[in-house]
Amino acid sequence: MSEKPELTVVELRSQAARFAQREAQHSEPSLYGVTDGKAVGTYLEHKFMSSLANRFVFARGSSAKGIDFPALAVDIKVTSIRQPQSSCPFTSAHQKVFGLGYSLLVFVYEKTDDHAAKAAQLNVRHVVMVEADRTADFQLTREILRILDNEGNQDDLVALMHDKLLPVDDIQAGRLAEGILARPPIQGYLTISNALQWRLQYRRVIQQAGTVPGVIRIR
Repeated sequence: MSEKPELTVVELRSQAARFAQREAQHSEPSLYGVTDGKAVGTYLEHKFMSSLANRFVFARGSSAKGIDFPALAVDIKVTSIRQPQSSCPFTSAHQKVFGLGYSLLVFVYEKTDDHAAKAAQLNVRHVVMVEADRTADFQLTREILRILDNEGNQDDLVALMHDKLLPVDDIQAGRLAEGILARPPIQGYLTISNALQWRLQYRRVIQQAGTVPGVIRIR
């Protein structure tokens, strides 16, 4: 019996597309009538991970601690088409400017209930990979790049951070501004809301997947 191959990012994308296609043909009685998005997301994520484990070898992360594929620097996010967003562990304001530090594989589903069959169907409408260097906040990186294009300095950047209510004090803002001047960020495509956990919103990446660098439409 041959050993299972190591999972790669290329295979991860390919398997995600196949999984989404298979899932659209499947009816799931356990999700009938379920309105809790977290429960649906957990179901889809666990099912996808199990299908991968049957075919590939990979190091598993934890949704509670770290990311799903630490060796690949990829995390899975599952969200409803009705409100495409999810939470994300807060590390520092640096993430909002320079990105989360890992890529996101985003499954966007639409759930319908078949009342006659008493089963739910999950149509995975979109599968998008947002590469690590594109996971910064769209509006913030756009404003930073505009300031830099207009010969802005550290004070201008600090003022922007305060205007945007970035969770930094004056010292942290100054250090972050120095880092921006030394190594300007590139345009991000997520919307990241300030909170005890980052709130990631995906409407833009769904709309622009396949048309901008680093936002890959898989399905």
